[in-house]
Order: sequence, then C-alpha cells, then structure tokens
Amino acid sequence: MKRKRLIMRSAILLAIVIAIGVTFYFSYGKDHSIAQAGNATIDFSLKDLDDESHQLSDYEGKGVMLNFWGTYCPPCEREMPYMESLYQEYKEKGVEILAVNVNEAPLAVNTFVNRYDLSFPVLLDKNMQVTEAYGIVPLPTTILINESGMITNVHQGEMNEAMINEFLESIVPNE
Repeated sequence: MKRKRLIMRSAILLAIVIAIGVTFYFSYGKDHSIAQAGNATIDFSLKDLDDESHQLSDYEGKGVMLNFWGTYCPPCEREMPYMESLYQEYKEKGVEILAVNVNEAPLAVNTFVNRYDLSFPVLLDKNMQVTEAYGIVPLPTTILINESGMITNVHQGEMNEAMINEFLESIVPNE
C-alpha cells in the first residue's frame, strides 16, 4: 500500500515538473515575437508630441531605426544624444529614426525631448499596442528596417555611438 502511494506521488510530482519545464521552455526558450531579422514589419500609426500621426508604411523606401525607450531607462537616456548627433547626416541619406516612447505621460516625454534637444520624431505608444505587437520586452530595444519594410536586425540593450553609426549605415537605401 505504501509502495503504491509512493509511486503515485512520484508520478504526480514528475508530471508537475514536466509541466513547469514545458511552460518555461515555451515562455522563455523561444522568441515568438515579430521583432526578428527577416520578418516583415507590422504597420502602425502613432502620434508624436505635436499630435501628428506617423504611420510606419509612410516611411517605405527609407531605412528606419525604430527605437523603443523610456525616460526612466538610464541606457535609453545615454544613447539618445548619439542618435541625435547622427540623425541629420543619415536623414539626408534616406534613413529615419523613430523613437517610440513606451507608455509614459506626454509631459515627461516632452521634458526629456527638450532636455536633449531631440529633432527626430518621438512617438507615444500610450497603450503599448505597438510595443506588444512587436514583442518588445527590455528597454531599450532597437529594430532596424530596410527600405522594403523588412526587419534586418534587432538589438536589445544600450547602443554606443559606433554601434548606432554602424546600424544606421546598414539600412541606408540602395540608390
């Protein structure tokens, strides 16, 4: 009797361990997000701080650096001046930077933008619909999109000036 009970308890415990393992594997083991090199982008429209709409598909034919960030994120704050310093040069080459702020109040975002004198479009993802659609988890995350609307690279974490320059150069449209 005791032996049957031990076998039954062991079987139940094993089933629970397997179920937990499978859950972790599917939750953390594979990246199921759209934000992967080789995938097409999901079109979206977000408003900027001036309440103007920006639709991703309007930038087709240009390279796009799509940067997801927050004002509370120190790595985001450190990379913004580098993005700004390279923006005008690459804008002339057909590359656009779109900085997507994740779920913050416009006042906080506007204060940040003014502090760093940012001139590229800063978009507000108030309900995190775009962030969730792309499967963005850590901030900052940067998605590089070529002129055909295909994702060429996804970088999670902080970028330095050399990386940003290399990334922007990689999505300059072919002439």
